[in-house]
Amino acid sequence: SSNTWLTTDVQVNDSNATANFSPYIFQYFSNYTVNAIKNGVIEQTGNWQGDVNTMNIFADFPNAANPLQLINGTWHVTDNSWTYVKATMSIGSEVRILRLDKK
Repeated sequence: SSNTWLTTDVQVNDSNATANFSPYIFQYFSNYTVNAIKNGVIEQTGNWQGDVNTMNIFADFPNAANPLQLINGTWHVTDNSWTYVKATMSIGSEVRILRLDKK
């Protein structure tokens, strides 16, 4: 089974990067792979891991270019339901905020 999600909010520090993700949907699979689908075509397949105890999600699209490389790393889930996930990631002084909504 798979889950398909839309990226509805992406912030990098005070910069809004959401428009860069508008052509994408992300399809997550139970074998811990994830497809980045741009305008209906699989652009790249990556890997993901989730830890329900720490509320962390790790994502990696190998050798990704922008904007997909913004997804790479360990996200901390700050809010979620069955239909959305909000998460943050800090890399040095950079803070990234992500929201995914179920398609």
